Amino acid sequence: MNKLTHIAAGLVLASSGLFAASASAEVSYNIGYTSEYYYRGILQKTSSGSAGVDFEDSGFYVGAWTADVGDGLEVDGYFGYGIETESGFTASIGFTGYYYTGEFDDTYEEINFGLGYGMFSLGYSVGEWDGFGASADYDFLELTVAGENGLYGTYGTFGDEFEGDYLEIGWGTTISDIDFGIAAIFSSDELSDQASSSGSATESEALVFSISKSW
Repeated sequence: MNKLTHIAAGLVLASSGLFAASASAEVSYNIGYTSEYYYRGILQKTSSGSAGVDFEDSGFYVGAWTADVGDGLEVDGYFGYGIETESGFTASIGFTGYYYTGEFDDTYEEINFGLGYGMFSLGYSVGEWDGFGASADYDFLELTVAGENGLYGTYGTFGDEFEGDYLEIGWGTTISDIDFGIAAIFSSDELSDQASSSGSATESEALVFSISKSW
């Protein structure tokens, strides 16, 4: 059992007695489509559909999400606990695993920490990538600023044995219970899928459209 899996198992045991159904428990579902599926500034697939399910009860949450990545599916599982104070301060801790049914990529498992206040939110994740037999450790830091008008900006950067950063600027709105979004994504050459005429990686730019519905 690797270090992250051991920590995740401890989180499960610590919270296992606290998931009894209550009047505040909520189950939600979501489906979506994006013209280009980017995650943390890295292109996963053009034209990708997704679906997920989430359960939340008194700050505890657990869920699963899947997306088409071309060579099979990405299947994510996650759980954790979050709080929000009357003053609007938020904090959370959780575990996320990213798994693949094909050979598109190998397993990622990470511990996630989050803080937020008002229009600002800060996330930090520390994880391990199986790397098809050559595992690597990484961390990821992101800062998001979101306005009430649907505009947002996110800056994210990798550390440890991973490198690269990106900037995402977007806008989202809801019409007739359907969510629409548009985002411009600027990725460093370490994260880019684009190359110069000489074959070397270059910084990339992308304009992404998305549509989703939750119920």
